[in-house]
Formats: sequence, structure tokens, C-alpha cells
Amino acid sequence: MKIHYFRHVPFEYIGAIEDWANSKNHKLTSTEFYQNENLPKVDEIDLLIVMGGPMNIYEEEKFPWLKKEKEFIKNFIETGKPVLGICLGSQLIADVLGAKVKKNLQKEIGWHKIKLTDEAIKSGIFGNEVNEFRAFHWHEDTFELPENSILLASSKACKNQAFIFKEKILGLQFHLEMTEFAAKILIENSKNDFDDSKFVQSENEILSAPKEGYEAMNNIIFSVLNYLEKFSHDL
Repeated sequence: MKIHYFRHVPFEYIGAIEDWANSKNHKLTSTEFYQNENLPKVDEIDLLIVMGGPMNIYEEEKFPWLKKEKEFIKNFIETGKPVLGICLGSQLIADVLGAKVKKNLQKEIGWHKIKLTDEAIKSGIFGNEVNEFRAFHWHEDTFELPENSILLASSKACKNQAFIFKEKILGLQFHLEMTEFAAKILIENSKNDFDDSKFVQSENEILSAPKEGYEAMNNIIFSVLNYLEKFSHDL
């Protein structure tokens, strides 16, 4: 399977997604928007992954490539191929599908619990017999649900944490792909995001998370990717 991911800044990594792709011998390519790289051809990709970033989906004047990225995502969705959006990526997908993206009532940074909806539990997208888990968060904005999409998850700070559209378009506000290394690099480059907000943990709180916490979370992204992978065989 040919997997292509969009990266918006050099300090956000795909983390455990790369481990999963390598274990399956899938081809992994990327577009680094911060380097003004050209977009690939839609027919060269089986699964599109749109990663996070500190910019907002409505900052097209500051980041002109956002307009081209949105057009590509829209065209790719229309092919019927699977798409995964993470954090900013989920917001871009929601925007393309006509939903509003806005400031969340609370900034959410660090390790916070995710609770799945009944629909998510029944789908098995996040693994069998999973109804809640701790995930890594780093966002201020949130999305409204696109029309005809299904809410999959919520947290105390943010109601709309995940949605699915037409079975294979998946948006996650949280970072299941995060590794210890990726978390350290993200923190080093995002220190201005820390404040005394209720759902913003300190650097020490975030970095003190045990290795087992990352492993458990990464196993969930593996389940998500396994779910999306099956749709590539239908094309």
C-alpha cells in the first residue's frame, strides 16, 4: 500500500505510524509544506494521512499552501480512498467537508482521557473491548461535526474529539501516534503554548508519562491503521 502524509512543520513527527507502515512493508512518502514541496498525484496514493501543526486552518494568507492542501484533500476524499487526519489534519478534513472550525472553550495539552461513543465501540476502530483510554493532546481549536458524519470520541475539555465520514474518512483531534522522542521535540518547539489553563499540563507532567503509556496508545493507532488499511484492498 502506498501511504502519503502531509507534514506542516519539521518538529511534528508521524511517530508510531512509521513503525506500523514499516512492519507492513508499505511505501511511505510525504509532502513537507514548510519546504514548499509539490503535491503528489492523487492516483499515486492509497491512504492519505494529514498531520498536525501550530497554524490554524483559516490562516491562508500567512500559509498560502493551505488553500492547495484543502483542494487536494477534497479531491482525494472524492476518490473514495481512506483518509486519516490528526489534530490540524482533522480540522482540515472537517473544513473541507463543510463543517466549522473554531476556538475550543479550553486549550488542551498533555495526557487526557478519551471516552468513546457507543458507535465507536461497536465499530472496533480503536480496538476490541476499548471504551476509554489516555491520549496525547495539543490543540486550541476544535471542529464541528461534518454533515452525515458520526461522533466517535469526547474528552472533558473537548466534546468533538473524533469523527468518521462514509466509513473511511477519519478525523482525530488527539495524537495516538506520539512517541517519547516526538513529544520531547514538540515541547522544545512549542514552549509558548504552555499556560495555567485547566487542561494544560506542565512539561514535567507530560514527560513523566511512562513508556507503557506510549505503547498502549500506539497500539490503538495500529488498530486505527489496520481498520483503514482494509479499505485499500477494495479499490
